[in-house]
Amino acid sequence: MTTSQSREVSLPHRSTPLRSGLKSYLPRVVPAIALAFVAMPLEGCAVAAFPCRIASATLKIVPVVGHATAVPFDACAAAID
Repeated sequence: MTTSQSREVSLPHRSTPLRSGLKSYLPRVVPAIALAFVAMPLEGCAVAAFPCRIASATLKIVPVVGHATAVPFDACAAAID
């Protein structure tokens, strides 16, 4: 008695070179694009003052001493503007 059974051979899934290239490229590009969109509305001196303002805003989150430590960064941004 002979029975024929069909066996499907499953091949391992291989990613294409394009797909693997995008996986390594996107994590570096997405933050750069996001930063560009944040900085795009800024003009002239505001671009130079942007790091001072980010540092100031970050320090102001810290309770008790945050506002005192952010004063030099506020002065930096004011001087640039």
